[in-house]
Amino acid sequence: MKYYNFLFLVSFALLFSCKNHDRQSGKTVFRYNEAANITTLDPAFARDQAIIWATNQLFNGLVQLNDRLEAGPCIASSWEISPSGLEYVFHLRHDVFFHDSPAFKNRKGRRVVAPDFVYSFQRIIDPSVASPGAWIFNNISKDQEKMPFESLDDSTLVVRLDKPFPPFLGLLSMQYCSVIPYEAVDYFGAAFRSNPVGTGPFKFKMWEEGVKLILVKNQGYFEYQDGDRLPFLDAVAITFVADKQSAFLEFVKGKLDFISGIDPTYKDELLTREGKLQPKYASRIVLYTQPYLNTEYLGFMVDTTGQTKNPSALADRRVRQAINQAFDRKKMIRYLRNNIGTPGNQGITPKGLPSFDSSHIFYDFNPEKAIQLLASAGYPGGRGLPEFTLTSTSDYLDICKYIQHQVATIGISLKIDVSPPASVKEMKAQGKLSFFRASWIADYPDAENYLSMFYYKNFCPRGPNYTHFSNRDFDRLFEKSMSTVNDSLRLEYYQQMEKIMMEEAPVVILYYDQVLRFVQKNIRGLGTNPMNLLTLKKVRKL
Repeated sequence: MKYYNFLFLVSFALLFSCKNHDRQSGKTVFRYNEAANITTLDPAFARDQAIIWATNQLFNGLVQLNDRLEAGPCIASSWEISPSGLEYVFHLRHDVFFHDSPAFKNRKGRRVVAPDFVYSFQRIIDPSVASPGAWIFNNISKDQEKMPFESLDDSTLVVRLDKPFPPFLGLLSMQYCSVIPYEAVDYFGAAFRSNPVGTGPFKFKMWEEGVKLILVKNQGYFEYQDGDRLPFLDAVAITFVADKQSAFLEFVKGKLDFISGIDPTYKDELLTREGKLQPKYASRIVLYTQPYLNTEYLGFMVDTTGQTKNPSALADRRVRQAINQAFDRKKMIRYLRNNIGTPGNQGITPKGLPSFDSSHIFYDFNPEKAIQLLASAGYPGGRGLPEFTLTSTSDYLDICKYIQHQVATIGISLKIDVSPPASVKEMKAQGKLSFFRASWIADYPDAENYLSMFYYKNFCPRGPNYTHFSNRDFDRLFEKSMSTVNDSLRLEYYQQMEKIMMEEAPVVILYYDQVLRFVQKNIRGLGTNPMNLLTLKKVRKL
């Protein structure tokens, strides 16, 4: 078949030559491929999924999310939050140890204590470190007399904020907030990125960058399941093959234990048009799927005073609203995504969060309404409109072409500019794109994570407001939502903000994604979660 016509046989003979090593040695090795590569194993720089997945096996924080996205104990066994929402007191376990390392005098990992978290958190906000996760602590106390991070003793940590931030526990579950030993950073210096020392279920063994990363079982890990010490696997082996077709073939051959997501090159090989697993694979592969906190969208630069060469027509919300109603999202999902995902007819907040309102349709396929909007904006039949340029990566070219064809029927001429992912990311962050495809994967499970993209203080490049959207009512509600600890009231504020933003249409919501995991049948305990976090400590390989 055409999917298997790949030019990779020689290189793959080397990469996967040890595929049966785990069976021969009696060890259980979980194998997966990371096409995006990994640039560091330092959790202070865990800014993308590839790094987050790897560091999640090596490090722990105060709290962790369960599969329902609830914050639960990890190194912190319990905590209290003050009625004001400004002070968090964490009580640490006494049985958590860092991995063995030459960084320690006796090469044996020592016990984790509260000052280790003070050091780790201070490192995140240290300007000389330049961690991309420093924003996590934007709300910490600035009071000179009340330190933001304080260890009352070896097992008690206090974190102080200068204003309430209800999603704060979720923030602390991020890999940025992992605990690390100061000895390892002192010992390895810049090389800590490739010599990580954490507390996680797996320990660092070997990393040949761009080829393979090996993690091995932490025999002294502190968590148990049903009386058995975690993890159950002996090792994790990660390869870095950029060609997703090649990695897919290795999975089909049984040389990889799972693949995540679906690539256009093999989606029809694995999935039916209805989004089900093809029958021929049913005896060998299990498909796990659920809503994913990932919203795929198109963004407009609505600020025409900046450095972008922005067509003035895009400053008119009626033009943006017309584009929102000019294409059929349901058809797009069915034919281009094999029904994987939910059409983006609601707001920016994805399916899976409490503020998602499935009954509130902001935009649906309505070409007649789109034509009326263009006419009211002074562009009857699209006459007088300039050609718009939509910037995207090659992965989404099929969707962009579909939209290009659909908007042409109402008189909008759309040019597609395909650029490398790194270029698109940089230009978007610098506010240099007038019309672009983007996605937003939740960093933490709260709608604030999405709505913050439209808060005026977050204008890029200093924040994630890539559209430079600004609305006083929206900003006022955003600030009120962050000052209340009442969950129901905050949810009301979120939905009001969503309504304001969607009516102004700085974005076109394409779809809400789904987690897709294709797993070999001898793997148990992998499961899924709405943030698509890879957690291997409870996985068994039969």
